[in-house]
Amino acid sequence: MRYQKLLFITGILGLVSTSGIVPTKPPVCFLIGDSISVHYGPFLEQYLDDLVIIQRKDGDEEALKDLDIPAGASGGDSRMVLDFLRVKLQDPNFRPDYFIFNYGLHDIKHNGPDWRIQINLEEYKSNLRSTLALLTEKNIHPIWIRTTPVVDSIHNARQPAFKRYSKDLDRYNNAADKICREEKVPVIDLYSFTLKFIPEHYIDHVHYDEETRALQAAFLAGAIRECLANK
Repeated sequence: MRYQKLLFITGILGLVSTSGIVPTKPPVCFLIGDSISVHYGPFLEQYLDDLVIIQRKDGDEEALKDLDIPAGASGGDSRMVLDFLRVKLQDPNFRPDYFIFNYGLHDIKHNGPDWRIQINLEEYKSNLRSTLALLTEKNIHPIWIRTTPVVDSIHNARQPAFKRYSKDLDRYNNAADKICREEKVPVIDLYSFTLKFIPEHYIDHVHYDEETRALQAAFLAGAIRECLANK
């Protein structure tokens, strides 16, 4: 099966190997994102099981019932992830070494009937800064994943319930890039990596087929290995 060769592909992409790095205790990485992460998450766990312990929000089955409604393992928008983190940090047993996260696709939804954007840019930036501040306070290292692409003509033709626009996605990704540069947070550019698979590998308006999910996970695995090696 082609998926078995994906870790080799990450080497071709120029991502570093962790050869020689044998931690006595594998670091714990908590992963949370939108429904895209629900799809690639199981592959990522498989590809990193020799290096780290991947933890995720519970509820894959619930999330997969409707990928457009954040539930279960899907983190949702920036406000939802921030609220989730605030609650989790009250549990003294929740102390991952790394918090690998993403939000954006739900933030930029324009919901009817007035088509107002779900989370405006200023709140999005504030939520990201607050997320990073909470992680810093608990000495948890953040790793940010850029939000995957939106194609207006495809999304808004196939999903009439709400609209998304690439111009909003660019603004939100760029705002997150700026904040992460200021805070010296590693950024994994899943957006640019995924562009090459559009539109052929869409299964709907923003989600990808199984082959692409596996490739996204392989790319992320290589990038996470690099982040950990450089820490």
